Amino acid sequence: MARSSSGIVAGLTVAAVAAVGFLGYQASATAPARPPRAVAQEPVPAPSPSAAKQDPSKPVPVPEGSGTGVRVVYSVGQKRVWLVGEAGQEPRSFTVMPSTVHPKAGSYAVGSRSGSVTGSDGVPIEHVVRFATTDGVAIGFSARADGATPEPDPSKKTGGIRMTRADGDAMWAFATISSKVVVVP
Repeated sequence: MARSSSGIVAGLTVAAVAAVGFLGYQASATAPARPPRAVAQEPVPAPSPSAAKQDPSKPVPVPEGSGTGVRVVYSVGQKRVWLVGEAGQEPRSFTVMPSTVHPKAGSYAVGSRSGSVTGSDGVPIEHVVRFATTDGVAIGFSARADGATPEPDPSKKTGGIRMTRADGDAMWAFATISSKVVVVP
């Protein structure tokens, strides 16, 4: 009896955490627009020289210092993501379009996911995988439903790191709740 009660409590706890994360994201996505204000943000570093000289026929190596084990690695400077699986598996890597608000370098866990919603920029998006909050803005990976990956409006504070729909499908399958996300410069 005690065993099933603890299982129910654990399940309810997981559901409550997911609901709070989702409601927080929805609140940030529907908050009224505020006039832009000067916000000091860390500059996005330029891609490393080794990344610029990378042979396009060879896989782009996972950045050093991004940890070990199964994880998502996001390089703000390279505008690139790696889905790093079990040892011996070739990581999947693809370019992304960063948002206007960037997460700080460090290790995070996927806190919430949504199959399809309207992004904070008013665009229908799918396969949303949220892992951080910066300056009150939810940060996560997503794909626009129309498949486009334009640069974000610099006058808006958005946290959607956009990718193609195919890459969004791969991210959705790979990065489940509590999955590790490592952000590097």
